[in-house]
Amino acid sequence: MTQNKQPSSLGIWWIALGAALWGLDGVFIVSLLHNLTSSQIVWLEHVLLFFFAFPVLLRKRHELKQLKLNDWLAVLFIGWGGSALASVLFTAGFTYGNPNVVLILQKIQPLFAVLLATLILKERLQKNYWKLFIAALIGAYLLTFGLHIPSAAENTSQLIGSLFAIGAAALWGGSTVMGKHLAGKVSFTTLTALRFAVALPLLTVMVLAQNPDWQSMGKALSLAPVWSNLLFQTLVPSLISLLLYYHGLDGVKASHATIAELAFPATGLLLNWLILHQTIDLGQWIGFTIVWLAVLQLSRMNTKPGKLELSSESSSPQPADLASK
Repeated sequence: MTQNKQPSSLGIWWIALGAALWGLDGVFIVSLLHNLTSSQIVWLEHVLLFFFAFPVLLRKRHELKQLKLNDWLAVLFIGWGGSALASVLFTAGFTYGNPNVVLILQKIQPLFAVLLATLILKERLQKNYWKLFIAALIGAYLLTFGLHIPSAAENTSQLIGSLFAIGAAALWGGSTVMGKHLAGKVSFTTLTALRFAVALPLLTVMVLAQNPDWQSMGKALSLAPVWSNLLFQTLVPSLISLLLYYHGLDGVKASHATIAELAFPATGLLLNWLILHQTIDLGQWIGFTIVWLAVLQLSRMNTKPGKLELSSESSSPQPADLASK
């Protein structure tokens, strides 16, 4: 049976809605950090997500038999790098830096994705790539420090938060490339389930290595606001937003998707201003504009046949970053 594609204009709205839900991350993560560490938050989220992953892997186990060693290495990178480490770095960034900056810096993920696609998938690097990369780095600097010259004493915390955010962006960008490698070998749902399942053992080791205070964690989890927050964070900005995004992605150009994804930082900036009272200054707005324009131009360059298609798989901190279409 032939399935009719939805109009691209409708797809853009689905993408924007999914991206807007990602913008809820900052508010809920900051609230959870009052009771749990970044590693504990990500670990608990993956424990909950494993209940989604296990039945999927059980039902799709025949797909796993087709994977070769290099495929499993790609899965390992997606699970350990893109899901476990990147999520911990992203969450930890809220502890040190301005939540708005941490969110917006995720827009540089496509730059890492294109570079790694050149190194791993042997895709040709476009001639203007390095100009865009340098422009994005300038934008990232302005996002971190604004227009004033930073001093070590005043900006160490902000710098650490931004470095964590950039590290997460690099790992999520790399996961896009690994997802591209696995495209056609396993279904999207199988790859997403693998991501959650493979990440959980590493996250468990990370939590145990920190010698956690289980009594304090148990006390925190006994609080209804913490549990409801954790459940909402796991289901809405992760799974539901992912489903909405992929529902709208079919037939939408990468450059159009990049514009629709502005709903992600826009929602985050608005909620962080209203609830967390965190704002960004003029210099940081200029940095945001530079980053977005660089990514928009990059997405237009990569809509040519044979190029790595850059959309939300490489520009947001959610599972859409970590699996292929």
